[in-house]
Amino acid sequence: MLSISLVTLGDPGQLTGGYLYHRRMAEAAAEHDAAVRFVSFPATPFPTPALWGRRVVGAAADRADVVVVDSIAAAFLGPWIGSFRRRPRPVPLAAIVHQPPGGIDHGPLRAVPQAWLDRRLYRRAARILAASEALARDYEGQGFAAERIVVVPPGRDVAPAVPAAAPSSDLRAGRRAALLCVGNWVERKGILPLLDAFAGLSDDAATLHLVGRDDVEPAYAARVRARLGRDDLAARVIVHGPVSRERVAELYAAADVFVLASTKEPYGTVYGEAMAAGLPVVGWRSGNLPHLAADGREGLVVEPGDVAGLRAALRRLAEDEPYRRQRAAGARARAESFPTWAESAARLFAVLREVAGH
Repeated sequence: MLSISLVTLGDPGQLTGGYLYHRRMAEAAAEHDAAVRFVSFPATPFPTPALWGRRVVGAAADRADVVVVDSIAAAFLGPWIGSFRRRPRPVPLAAIVHQPPGGIDHGPLRAVPQAWLDRRLYRRAARILAASEALARDYEGQGFAAERIVVVPPGRDVAPAVPAAAPSSDLRAGRRAALLCVGNWVERKGILPLLDAFAGLSDDAATLHLVGRDDVEPAYAARVRARLGRDDLAARVIVHGPVSRERVAELYAAADVFVLASTKEPYGTVYGEAMAAGLPVVGWRSGNLPHLAADGREGLVVEPGDVAGLRAALRRLAEDEPYRRQRAAGARARAESFPTWAESAARLFAVLREVAGH
């Protein structure tokens, strides 16, 4: 059996795309004669998690055939990278990246030193496993050899068994369409511009459903709550908070349109999941969305920051049902080309087995 240590930051049970990705892969490991063990740095302020580096190296290398480092923890392991090679039994490394060096949520005071530390680790990794083609091209542009980079995207299937579609009217709440947004309340996810765009729709056009954590960026979440309290959104937005992936699958099945106005999305797992469920997608022309959906074919893709354009896209999909159904069919057909979790797991474990020399 292939023994894998996956090094991450904080609780691996968190409800964000990268953590969910790792858990899905860990769940699939047994089918590939492998086992994944999580080893975490404590989630203390940057850069203090690195103080636990020696302990993390020891725990990760113990009885492991290969150590996989999550990009969220790469900077903290970077100063200790030589420890793996100095062990009596050197352990090979791979990096699994969901963000560019330096991350995507930090200002320059953190991003610059973190990027240097990230690159220090990635240069020693036998393989860089990227979550999207866009991210792989980013790493190539930063000087990493293409032959060391392997794209292993997340699966399109949100839950082991996607339920049969529930009546959309349950989510529509008496309006023409149900719009669904799945994303934590952080600035790059664009919850505030989405609310501003949605507020300009007629009262009977749509009901908006928000799914995601509200405790990641408390100051931003407070602004979202204040915006939700204004009269122009009264009784038209339903906040679900964080929910299980089975519940997310049910919401996909019952909604009419998926929208996420994210400015930085290295892959955008939720776009692929929504498309696989037959939902046309709406978002900014940024991150990986243009690689997943074409404007006017699988949904509507708007220039970043164009709130009026976002409003027009939502209005058309909410009020023009034949047009919406055509885009929905296009989204479902396009999603057939995206891998399932089983297919992605097979690719991941094949690469790790090669790195480990098994």
